[in-house]
Amino acid sequence: VGAVFAGAAHIVEIELVNNRLVVAPIEPRAAIGHYDAAGDRLELLLTGQGVHSLRQQLADAVFHLPADRIVVRAPDVGGGFGVKNFLYPEWVLVLWAARHLGRPVKWIAERGEEFVSSAQGRDNHTRGRLALDQDGRFLALDVNTVANLGAYLSTNGPGSSTNSPASAMGGVYAIPAVFMTVRGVFTNTVPIDAYRGAGKPEANYLIERLVDHAARRLALDPVALRRRNLIKKFPYRSGLGVTIDCGRFAANLDEMARRVLSEGFAARRQESAERGRLRGLGIACFLETSRGTPGERAEIRFEGDGRVVLVLGTQSNGQGHETSFPQIAADLLGLPISAFRFVQADTRAVKSGNGHGGARSMHMGGTALHQAAQMVLSKGRAIAAHLLQADADEMSFSEGRFTAGSGERGIDLLALAEAARDPANLPDGISPGLDANAYNDSDVFTFPNGCHAAEIEIDPETGTATLERYAAIDDYGRLINPMLTVGQVQGGLAQGIGQALLEHTVYDERSGQLLSGSFMDYALPRADDLPPLDITLAELPTAVNPLGVKGAGQAGCIAAPQTIVNAILDALSHFGVEHIDMPATPERIWRAIRSARQG
Repeated sequence: VGAVFAGAAHIVEIELVNNRLVVAPIEPRAAIGHYDAAGDRLELLLTGQGVHSLRQQLADAVFHLPADRIVVRAPDVGGGFGVKNFLYPEWVLVLWAARHLGRPVKWIAERGEEFVSSAQGRDNHTRGRLALDQDGRFLALDVNTVANLGAYLSTNGPGSSTNSPASAMGGVYAIPAVFMTVRGVFTNTVPIDAYRGAGKPEANYLIERLVDHAARRLALDPVALRRRNLIKKFPYRSGLGVTIDCGRFAANLDEMARRVLSEGFAARRQESAERGRLRGLGIACFLETSRGTPGERAEIRFEGDGRVVLVLGTQSNGQGHETSFPQIAADLLGLPISAFRFVQADTRAVKSGNGHGGARSMHMGGTALHQAAQMVLSKGRAIAAHLLQADADEMSFSEGRFTAGSGERGIDLLALAEAARDPANLPDGISPGLDANAYNDSDVFTFPNGCHAAEIEIDPETGTATLERYAAIDDYGRLINPMLTVGQVQGGLAQGIGQALLEHTVYDERSGQLLSGSFMDYALPRADDLPPLDITLAELPTAVNPLGVKGAGQAGCIAAPQTIVNAILDALSHFGVEHIDMPATPERIWRAIRSARQG
């Protein structure tokens, strides 16, 4: 990388702060601990994520019990965003107290406690350099990050500034040489850990800010500079060794550019100027790397009452898994959604699982469910052929029914499942029942991607920035439930917009005291801070899993920060302002304008 920079025609450099965030799910952390003295068993009911990982940590590192003597359940969780993945002292204490007192013990965090005891997100200072040739093609990227880890290490804290951003470093651009250095530092602050995106927002924010900065310095159109450097041939191996299988990178950018140019931005900018306001347009791309923890399990169980139970090792905390997974099963097995019962987040009923995180559920869990469904159909075909006195090769399956030959003879799947319980109905060598248990051992990433645009209007007298328009064109592969996908993207956008404009975690530099310790001092986005979010879903299925899905849970907060800040800097370009850090509060914008006016 050093040699490439030495011979580059142009080098642009930028220093960025990715601001620390308080993670604020609607539902705070809460838990009930039970102790069964007769069986010497502990049970933890909690608003958490990743119940099997939590159980293993409690069993191995805390209570030194066999894992099967600890039950962890999280039936309904009101938002997680990564912060509820980890083993907190309170989880341990309610179990210890329940065992010590011989009665259930409940704990619910107050919001003030969450501000100072739940893991926080982001918080790094990065210097990035981009080398370009004479034609504006990217040659190399050099990244040097200082990551604030907090007062001590949280469970996965260093991953958010090391392995995770490395998988997305360089974004959607063909950059042959990439070098990344990270130093972790301990400070008198709340520990940092995974928060929605967990490193991918930081990587994308850096490269997209660098690209806009390069366009200004080299007097190039930012859209044209992006288009010139997009990855166009797949599979593509990134400078840090990640192989990207597919993506609508160019199509997303071109469609967004056509949209913003045809929708009257120039006229709106002029109208704003006539009112003494500044209007800016920001465009930015994003690349997500979805997988989370590799591997996932799914089971399909046929119950005696005619219901089909879907048991998944993933976990929903508001994403709608209880809808999307039955949709997959209904499509594969030809049964109505009402036939299914969804089971998750209970170590008594789910043998194993890697829970939630990294936009992994459909890619990992959906693939496991697909595998389990294929096992059901394969075994069912053999049993149906035996019962119908036909060759297995003659059998076909459609709309929940196996048929032989021309279709005059057949048997419904649920009737077949009931018949399969009796060994007398089975061919030699086949065990009773149609239940299936599948493990998806994949460790490959998928690559959600998109292009976003925002319009910001600024009052130069007060620094107040108003988000007037926001649009996204995103590729999440094949969509299982577009309405749920849009909901996920909208939620992520709100969080990313909040980071860019509002959310500011402030500590006293002398004492380490948290100053923004409540919603009186820490601003989350409200409904009136957001315009209608115009989201277009463009499907380009991936071939790395049989569903063609890519994952959508983190994309909004990966894409929004750079889109918003690029729009602000476009609005302030009249004054020659080239840099502002998040959150771009009215005070910061006002000071940037004032400083520029004073020269």
